[in-house]
Amino acid sequence: MRLALFEPDIPQNAGALLRLGACLGVAIDIIEPAGFVFDDRRLKRAGLDYIPRAAWSRHDSWERFVAARGQGRLLLLTVKGDVPYHRFAFRGDDTLLLGRESAGAPESVHRAADARLRVPMRAGSRSLNVALTAALVLGEALRQTGLLPGDGRDET
Repeated sequence: MRLALFEPDIPQNAGALLRLGACLGVAIDIIEPAGFVFDDRRLKRAGLDYIPRAAWSRHDSWERFVAARGQGRLLLLTVKGDVPYHRFAFRGDDTLLLGRESAGAPESVHRAADARLRVPMRAGSRSLNVALTAALVLGEALRQTGLLPGDGRDET
C-alpha cells in the first residue's frame, strides 16, 4: 500500500501525510512540481520528527512517477469519484493518489487511474482536506487488507 501526492500545494498537508505514512508504515510518493520547497518550516512542523522515519520518494514529474511505479492499481481519490471508498475492495499493492489541493488532478491523471473513489459527504459540501481524505481512505484500505499496524502482524 502506498500514498501518492500529485503536485501538492500546501506544505502542512504534505508534512501531515508524511507523518501518517511513518505511523502506519505506508510509503509516500510526492509527484512534483510541489507548491513549496522541501525545507519549508511548515512542512517540518506538521511532520515533526516523523519525516525522517517516513519512507518517501520524490518524482520530478507525473511521467517519472508512472515509469517508477511498480505493480498494483492506481486509485484516485476525488470528489468526481464513481465509487464510495467504503464500498471498494482494496488490495495490499494499491496506490492511493491525491490531487492538488487547489485544482485536483488533471484529466490525464483521471484517465490513468484504475478506479476513482470518493468520500461521501453531505449535500452542499465541496471537499475535504486532502490529509483528512487520505486518513479516512487509507484507514479503510489497511483494515480491509489486514495491514493495519498492531493487528497481530510483526511490526519490525
